Amino acid sequence: MIVEKIHQIFLSSNGVVTDTRKIKPNTIFFALKGDNFNGNEFAQQAIDLGCSYAIIDDSMVAINDRFVLVENVLDSLQQLAKFHRNYLGLKIVALTGSNGKTTTKELFHAVLSQKYNCKATIGNLNNHIGVPLTLLSFDKSTEIGVVEMGANHQKEIAFLCEIAQPDIGYITNFGKAHLEGFGGVEGVIKGKSEMYDFLRHNGKMMLINTDDPIQNERSKGINERVAFSISDLKIKLFDGQRAESQCLSFYVGDHLVETQLYGSYNLSNCMSAIALGLYFDISIFEVINAINQYSPSNHRSQWLEKGNLKIVLDAYNANPSSMMHAIRDFVLIQNSNKAIILGDMFELGIASENEHQKIIDMLSDNPDINTFFVGQNFYALKKRHLGRQHLKFFENTQALIDAIDQVKDSTQLLLIKGSRGMQLEKIIDFI
Repeated sequence: MIVEKIHQIFLSSNGVVTDTRKIKPNTIFFALKGDNFNGNEFAQQAIDLGCSYAIIDDSMVAINDRFVLVENVLDSLQQLAKFHRNYLGLKIVALTGSNGKTTTKELFHAVLSQKYNCKATIGNLNNHIGVPLTLLSFDKSTEIGVVEMGANHQKEIAFLCEIAQPDIGYITNFGKAHLEGFGGVEGVIKGKSEMYDFLRHNGKMMLINTDDPIQNERSKGINERVAFSISDLKIKLFDGQRAESQCLSFYVGDHLVETQLYGSYNLSNCMSAIALGLYFDISIFEVINAINQYSPSNHRSQWLEKGNLKIVLDAYNANPSSMMHAIRDFVLIQNSNKAIILGDMFELGIASENEHQKIIDMLSDNPDINTFFVGQNFYALKKRHLGRQHLKFFENTQALIDAIDQVKDSTQLLLIKGSRGMQLEKIIDFI
């Protein structure tokens, strides 16, 4: 009964907040707890700052009827999101995967918005808190909701699917991400495939790239599907790429797509958006226009220019799979003055040393590309490569900034790739 009561309050509010620094008038404060904070302690402050109600789970805080006491605030937020999703009855497209989730989510949103009132996950609010907040951002005017789901351990995708109840699900790929939490690559495959388990059990529809053998194997038994492949969409890469930016360009039949995305690995992300758009009866011309107009942000597959230097900034996140793809594409670009900055990859567990070594090995035989490795994981392997003058190692981002002239000298094209925690984008200001 409590979730219905909170939902009635929610419908007449201006949304929910979990941070007192983001309070707007007539919002509802959910007093979440973390390792280093207890939201209950800020409930009164939230009311004072303009919240209409505060959802709390500490009876000592409840002062009047503007404080709604529940057993667990996080559970209540998740239950409210599921209730609201069912109340709206809109179409939900959910996606997960090891690489490309956020870019694909943005492409889905861009394409679907050509015809529908579509809302999508903001930023990367894709976990057990972010997904509920995303669902609660949808309203009666929303026709299609696009929900990104992230995970770093088993059962998380299954849990998020139970909250979001997707009508269509998509897995971008299965790669070497969050190996520590998933317990290896097989654990990643099993964990991400929980999306398929939900779709299969509930008779929902899947979007599937049939060029991916793992997707084909793991999705058996799901009859409702929107399938696509390079041959289905008559995809052909544009010869030579566009010289001015090297962004991904390709043909869909006779139609040229000229994206603002770096890297051929973004082809499958674009293909999935095309297939989804066509399924929702959006014309190929509108779909292509949406993809062409999409400009990446937040340090993902971005092309930047600073003076005479062109930069590929892909420093929002990194794992072995995405880093190898980025390096392979960069090596193929025709330019004699290239350099690469690579930051540590996190959450790899016992595979960390081996995976960082593989990345170094990829570049050890490319003496024409100066490569700067940044972070403790890479730095620990420095002694194995002392004879390779084009490989340089730095303990942290600041150490590289202090030696930034080494990067700037004779470099015309630069790739920057690393995990979010490395904050490699800071380097841009010093180049």
